[in-house]
Amino acid sequence: MKINNNNIKQPLAAQVNAKDLEKNLETKGKSKSDASSSLFGSTSVKMSPEAQAFQKAKAIASTDTVDDAKVERLQKLIDAGKYNVSAEAIADRLVDEHIMAGE
Repeated sequence: MKINNNNIKQPLAAQVNAKDLEKNLETKGKSKSDASSSLFGSTSVKMSPEAQAFQKAKAIASTDTVDDAKVERLQKLIDAGKYNVSAEAIADRLVDEHIMAGE
């Protein structure tokens, strides 16, 4: 692969042309955004359904959804020794979730 300096000045030329176009359009009453969109074209982005789902999941995961009243109520029950956990109910739920997941 041969490397040369032929294209080094191209980005600078594009910037100069953009500035000239911007000045010309501003004198005619158009804004800078009109100048850049007419020079470079408009850009639009469309997210895939997977990306949209990921964005929603990320937003849900970042929200703090702690029910302080429930936590306080359960903490009082635990401290008083009145919170009883049924090992059988936990085992049944674990088995049900395992079956539902298809594992």
